[in-house]
Amino acid sequence: MPLHRLTTFGGEFASASREAAFQAERLPETLRHTWVIFLTCIAVNVLLFANDASFISGQDGLGEMLVARLTILLATLGGLVALPHIRTFARLQQLLILWQVLVSVAIGCLCGSRTDNAVLATLLVPSAFMLLLPLSFAWTAIAGSFSGIVLLAGYLMPRSAPAAGIGMTIEVSLAILTILLFVARSNRLRRLEWAAAGAERKVSGELAESRELFEAMFRAVPVPIVMSNAATGRLVSTNDAGFRFFKIGAGDVLTNYGTRHFLSQADHHQVQEILGRQAVIRDRETSIEVLTGERRDVLLSVETLQVDGIVCHVSSLVDITSRKAAEAQIRLAANHDVLTGLANRALFQATLDTALARAASEDAQVGLILLDLDAFKEINDTLGHDSGDALLKEVARRLCQVIGPDDLVARLGGDEFVILSCGTDGSGRSRIHDVAARILDALRPTMPIGGRVVSLRASLGLALYPEHARNPADLFTNADLALYAAKASGRNRATLFAPALRASIEDRVTVTREMRAALEMGSGLVAHYQPKIDMLSGAVIGFEALARWQHPTRGLLKPRDFSAVFDDGEIGIAASDALRRQIIADILHWIGLGLEPGRVFLNLASVQFAHGDLTRAFLDDVDGAGLPRARVGVEVTETVLLGSHVDRVSSVLSELHAAGIRVALDDFGTGYASLTHLKQFPVDEIKIDRSFIQDLGRNTNDAAIVAAVLQLGRSLGLDITAEGVETAEQAGFLRDHGCTFVQGYLHAKPMAANRVPGFLRNRLDRLGDEEAGIVRQIA
Repeated sequence: MPLHRLTTFGGEFASASREAAFQAERLPETLRHTWVIFLTCIAVNVLLFANDASFISGQDGLGEMLVARLTILLATLGGLVALPHIRTFARLQQLLILWQVLVSVAIGCLCGSRTDNAVLATLLVPSAFMLLLPLSFAWTAIAGSFSGIVLLAGYLMPRSAPAAGIGMTIEVSLAILTILLFVARSNRLRRLEWAAAGAERKVSGELAESRELFEAMFRAVPVPIVMSNAATGRLVSTNDAGFRFFKIGAGDVLTNYGTRHFLSQADHHQVQEILGRQAVIRDRETSIEVLTGERRDVLLSVETLQVDGIVCHVSSLVDITSRKAAEAQIRLAANHDVLTGLANRALFQATLDTALARAASEDAQVGLILLDLDAFKEINDTLGHDSGDALLKEVARRLCQVIGPDDLVARLGGDEFVILSCGTDGSGRSRIHDVAARILDALRPTMPIGGRVVSLRASLGLALYPEHARNPADLFTNADLALYAAKASGRNRATLFAPALRASIEDRVTVTREMRAALEMGSGLVAHYQPKIDMLSGAVIGFEALARWQHPTRGLLKPRDFSAVFDDGEIGIAASDALRRQIIADILHWIGLGLEPGRVFLNLASVQFAHGDLTRAFLDDVDGAGLPRARVGVEVTETVLLGSHVDRVSSVLSELHAAGIRVALDDFGTGYASLTHLKQFPVDEIKIDRSFIQDLGRNTNDAAIVAAVLQLGRSLGLDITAEGVETAEQAGFLRDHGCTFVQGYLHAKPMAANRVPGFLRNRLDRLGDEEAGIVRQIA
């Protein structure tokens, strides 16, 4: 059904939805119209009431008149009260029909007076209702007819019908029919007008939208497009890219500028000549000077066209400044690092060869410094590669500020830099140490990256020609060994190569390789257990698990002999995981024998926090084996807490602590900021390092420190374990000062797992019933 088709008789939209849309759109106006009708009705009835009262004063019909007038007034006032709550045309129509019925009946009663007013009301009121009340055509016809019948009946019925009754009936009928025809015509005209206005608005909106779309597309094109007057060269219009390209400010008037402001005189003359000959230019390479004075290389294309009778040039510019710079950068890339602009490996190698050859002929010295940023991977992972690139650029800038005029800085790749010191001032050793000190000082100030303040730290490996090597390859290798030693000794320092480093590094490499082989074979790495003793009861309340390596040729090794293993991320984690699963299996075995080993503490290495999800791996192993979490705890040293992964360490320890895993801080007092660690990390227990215990009876300072730590632990509600207790005198001091637990040779040395059952049985045999019961209750 066509949306704009109208009904034949009523002149309304044949489509119900279209008619509803028409009524809904006009509802506010209709409501205002209804307000006027109601207010007018009240005013007219008040005047008529005064007129009728004076006319029939003292007559019998006064009471009926008052009731009728009051009915009209009350019905109208009720309509006024209801109008503010009307939200739809249908509700308004219901209100008007009800009001018309009440008013018609009331006026019908008044018409019984057969006064001149009654005659006028009988003829005019139905017409007014049909003309003024905003009803649908059907309800206009029904309600209007009803009103006419009621008023005519009121006029004719009370007494004998007047002689003119038939005439009145005919006149009222003709009036109603005429009004309905007028209403139908009015409906048709109003809806046709509304439809035409809507169509006009739609077309105007579409035209405006199309124009806005075109303008938006024109402005959004990333290529600068400029329209200029062909005769004067004055700019007429440009898009957003043009404003940005030419650096035209928001307050500037575009017509203040012309093509002569941006093209050189020679280029402008050549462009005008070409346009004069062929009216078009395609991809002409030229140079543009923007308002800031900066010159940009562009590809210029120009079309000639008429706009409103004026000949204009429409120019598009493709900025090729970056492309040309990239081409120049590519030409330099053979010898320079793209990111930092420093010399790359190829240029460094050529310069090193030349420097060593010249040094050999002049009997001079050349220093080589390898630099590797500490924790660069963590910055890349947490802040993103853009922040990592910004950090590398800043490092390059600071390095260039501290080297001498004869020195060279190169980036070898990643976060690895190299400095070639070829200066002639002072000896080679003093010069290379001086350069290294300046580098560390230059990197010390923090820098903001990615919304965070980052501290720049680096490890430096130093080597000298010819003292440490007589060819480029060996010199580089020795500097690399010195760098490795700087990292191993704590990072953020410079280490000069020494011959002993080569043997040390080779030993570390050998140990790591052998541990990898041992792990692949599933043998070699074992756990030994040292008991923890309750000072008051003497009961075994748990163990500390210690790593041992049963080396095939060197025998049983302690952790200090293979600590290099835990510096390797892959091997260190594999070794830790294997040891943890073995410890869990040992605990389950002891429990299966009916023994109570208490809580066994495992040591966590720094490498475990740096890689992978330690919390998930730890809990999966414990829960997967069916071991209660109360059976295990973890120990960390302050070295771990002081590492570069402090945020990750804090998160892991918090998660383990929340999961019911007890956390102990080992070697307390030997590191830095121990009190800060007690506040920052979820620590349940602190362990006093054996270095404070061994001279407890002879050194008053150690005794004072131990007493202070014990007092601190009691104040914080922490358990305290003293390590390395070997004499009864030491044990007595600790007991007297409130120490909770002890470990040491006085009670037992670390033992293999197969010796633990016998140890536990013997300890129970030696304890009384009450103490043995305490041990059995330990979870």
